[in-house]
Amino acid sequence: MTCSLGILLCVAVLFRTSQPLIMDKLADNKFCADAECSYALSLATAINDFAAPDCRFINIRAGQMVYVYSKLVPEEGAGVFWSGSVYGERYVDQMGIIGYFPATLVKESVKFKEDTVQIPTTDMDFYCD
Repeated sequence: MTCSLGILLCVAVLFRTSQPLIMDKLADNKFCADAECSYALSLATAINDFAAPDCRFINIRAGQMVYVYSKLVPEEGAGVFWSGSVYGERYVDQMGIIGYFPATLVKESVKFKEDTVQIPTTDMDFYCD
């Protein structure tokens, strides 16, 4: 009986920890190049390193190129965050991973799109696997 209870408890813990998480929203709205946020707004260069505090964010190193896909509309008293993906041969392990980072961390070098679309964020914008 205690063995069965122990196995059941272990399975419950494993099942619980393997579930994806919906993290707190960083903003209610965002600016994108299109309604699906599928095109990059700009290409930016990181001016400082950034260590991701949780799964919503990406690690960035100074000098790294970053494709910017959206710019969150900041809430009062909140920081300004953008979402993007790193670019470059040195960082091939992170290419394709999209996450948030502080806007003050990068300097835009090329703007692909001047006109933006403001759309609401969804829970999937802050989904962690």
